[in-house]
Amino acid sequence: MKAIIERDFLELLLKHEGIIHKICRVYATDSLAKEDLFQEIVIQLWKSFEHFRNESKISTWMYRIALNTALTDQRKSKKRVALSFIGTFYEDKADENEAAIDQDNLNLLYCAIGKLSEIDKAIVMLYLEDKSYEEMEEIIGISQSTLRVKMNRIKEKLRQITKSNQYGT
Repeated sequence: MKAIIERDFLELLLKHEGIIHKICRVYATDSLAKEDLFQEIVIQLWKSFEHFRNESKISTWMYRIALNTALTDQRKSKKRVALSFIGTFYEDKADENEAAIDQDNLNLLYCAIGKLSEIDKAIVMLYLEDKSYEEMEEIIGISQSTLRVKMNRIKEKLRQITKSNQYGT
């Protein structure tokens, strides 16, 4: 029985590990911190796996556990989040210049996200994942109307941060 549970958990983890990586990228400061956070999230998911009751989507449950783990880790470390970026998302050498521009824009966005509060980071990350406000409400526990208002304010903050980072204003 335990072997079946372990197999199911590993399959789930492989299928949805992108969720964990995205949260680690937003909430961890460097590659070592990302690895530590990834491992802590996996441990918390494993501890909670047998208690998952299928009352929500598995991805919603994973986001909730992962975000709570990341936020708890942040509170424990009492550090300000500073994001570092390594690597590129594009392999096609023919589009190297375009890829470099896209990577710069992506890095600028993640840097701006890093300057938001912990809850705003969670909201924008879920928004970028195309989560509905209903799913976001379930994951974060904030009403849909409040999420909509917060999202508009976050967009404006990100515009201001990216503008000041780009133009030094």
